This record gives sequence, structure tokens and C-alpha cells, in this order.
Amino acid sequence: MDRVPILKIGDLLLVSIQIDMEDQVALQLQEDLAERIVATGSHGVLIDISGLDIVDSFVGRTLATIASISRVLDAETVVVGMRPAVAITLVELGLSLPGIRTALNVELGMQLLAREAPVIGDLEEEGDDEAETPVVPAS
Repeated sequence: MDRVPILKIGDLLLVSIQIDMEDQVALQLQEDLAERIVATGSHGVLIDISGLDIVDSFVGRTLATIASISRVLDAETVVVGMRPAVAITLVELGLSLPGIRTALNVELGMQLLAREAPVIGDLEEEGDDEAETPVVPAS
């Protein structure tokens, strides 16, 4: 059985689906990804589906389930590289992919996750009136 590779890039995991997503492959990906999130402590997951020509209802539901599992494990999910035909199919099937955000490509997906990453730094002491407000780039 084929397996989908899961790569660690900084604090993110990148899943690049370049094979047909048969049911068993999709279920194995769910399990493998959950294990990698826990093992690495990653807070973001990018799922690149640019290699998929077709997404059926099972794969659509599996993507939504992966996003839910990731969220429970403290990682946000962004699906990237969706082809227009795949988007049209998902809409025609009535699949809204709850809990999944999308971006056009990996770079934009990484930017989306970076904007939501928790800011770790020195905490300002109470009463410090001159604390800087973080600047968030416009979407």
C-alpha cells in the first residue's frame, strides 16, 4: 500500500498528496499524520492536493476529519493547491470541508499559518503603557 509522505518544515508539517487517494491510503494518512503531530509538536499542517485530479465524497470527509483531529492535537490545517475542477466537484457534492481553510499554494498557506502562530516573547509587565502592538499584514 502506498503511503503519503509527511515532511516537517519548521513548526509545520507538509503533506503532499501525489497519488490517488484510495480509501485505505486516506485512512492511513489520518493515522500517520496524528502520530506525527504528537511526535513533533507541530502547530500547523499544510495538505497539498495539487496532485489530485478528483476528490470524491470519502476523500472530502477524510480531509475534514484530518482537520478535526489536527485541531484537537493543537494544530491548524490549511489545504493548498486545490484545482478548479476539484473545487467545483466539492461544491457539487455539497461538501463544505468544515474546519479547513484553503490557500492557493504552499507559500500562501504557510503565510496564513504564520499569521495565526502564537507569539512567544517577553511578557510586558503590568502597567507598561508603552507596550507595542503587533502589526499583522493585511490579507
